[in-house]
Formats: sequence, structure tokens, C-alpha cells
Amino acid sequence: MKEASKGPYVPQLGITYPEKPDTHMNNKPPEIEVNVGTTYPYLDESWRHRLWSTFIYSTIWTLVFVVCPIRHGLRIEGRHILKKNKDLFKNGAMTISNHVLRWDFLCILQAVRYRRLYFPTTKEMICTSDRHVTRGAGGIPIPSDIHAMKYFNLAFDSLHEQKKWFHIFPEASSWFFYQPIRPFKKGAFTMAYKYNIPVIPMAFSYRPPTGIYRFFKKGHPLITLRLGEPLLPDQSRPRKEAVNFLREQCHKRIVELAGIPEGENPWHCDGD
Repeated sequence: MKEASKGPYVPQLGITYPEKPDTHMNNKPPEIEVNVGTTYPYLDESWRHRLWSTFIYSTIWTLVFVVCPIRHGLRIEGRHILKKNKDLFKNGAMTISNHVLRWDFLCILQAVRYRRLYFPTTKEMICTSDRHVTRGAGGIPIPSDIHAMKYFNLAFDSLHEQKKWFHIFPEASSWFFYQPIRPFKKGAFTMAYKYNIPVIPMAFSYRPPTGIYRFFKKGHPLITLRLGEPLLPDQSRPRKEAVNFLREQCHKRIVELAGIPEGENPWHCDGD
């Protein structure tokens, strides 16, 4: 008789998660008020910002890439997929993953190695003490004013023309050390369809703390990040159909990469 799958390791940290899967749990108090409107510099090309961004990424590529594996026991699997498919990424690409750590974006950067990633972020994030780091790392705030969305979109249009890479957390909010994969918003897949760029699915999963980590991690799990084969939007389908299909494909793949057996993830892919 075949032994039943034990499934992935699920951390038991006593965290109470919200009922709605896109509710934010890491709400820092605002420090300033920022007008993310039609005059906001979504793509800041000033020399000060460029210098600051260079400093941020230099710090990430040197210090953080050393600290992250020590802090989280980070293990990255499947990096060879990027090299194997490098010709597919000649016009840019998008990475996506579940959103489960304060440092998960830094882990993604370590997986893609020495690439800058640009990402949509909330207006609230650039009103907190993290605002300078968020902007320097490539964060572009999403405006709440419908008239300002034109300028937000133009920023990503310009980045795509430069063949830059994007990262999006389609779960839309961070739940620390959460194990199932939550529903995905469609924005990432609409963008991938618009620019006809491949989507590289990645999944964070967990390992029990072992060795010295048992003493200073205080029960917090170690982190594994797995990369999957890139998925392309189907340009032969109507836009809405293609976006939904790509979302379904990516959600299913990330569930698999997280080690969750088929049919055991409690959330459906549709998060809109």
C-alpha cells in the first residue's frame, strides 16, 4: 500500500491570520502624507534618486546576499531555470511569488542575482519609515485616483521599453509564515499579457529549524524558495480569457512549488 503524502511543513507560530486573504497584517504607521497623483514622479529619473537606488542595490548585492541565508536559512532551488531560458527573457520578464516575509523581496532578488526588479507598491508603503528603501529598491506606488493611473501605467510602459524585469506579489498582502497559497489578484497577469512577457513563478515554503537554528530562531522556520518554469500569456486568446487562464496556471504552479498536494490548497486562484 502506498504511503500517503505527509505534505509540506507548516509552521505553528500562534499567528492569527485575518479572514479576508488580501488584508494587510504589517501596517506601519504613516509618518508623512504623500500626494500620489498626476504630478507624482512614478519613475524618478533625478540624479539623487539614481544615486540612492545604486546605493540600495549595492548594499543588497553585497551585505544582504550574505545576511539573508544566515538570517532565514535561505535555500534557493531551481535557479538553473533562469539560465536555461535566458533567451526567453530578452524583452524582460516578471517574477511572482507568495508574500510571507518581511525580506521576501530580497530573497527574490537573490534568486535572480544582480538584476534590478521594479514592483507596484501601495501608497501607504511610501508614507512610512520604509519609504526611501522601498522607492530605492524599485517600488512604484499605485495611485488611488483613477486619473493618475495613466502616469503609473506610463512608468511601467517606459520600464518595459527598457526591457526591465518586474516583480509582483499577486496575493497583494504579506502574511508572515503563512503556508497555503492565497488567491491572486489579476493585475500581475494583465500586465504580463499587455507586455507579452514570461512569468516566472516562485514559491516560499518552510523547513523546521535544525542545528544551531533551533537555539536562536525560537521556533521560526527556515526558508526554501523554489523557482518554476516560465509561463507565457496566450496572445491567441481574448485578453480577459488569457489573463484568467494565466492566473490559474500560475496559481496552480506555485501551489505545486510550495509542496502542497493537489486538491489540498484551501484557496481558489481568483482573488478579485
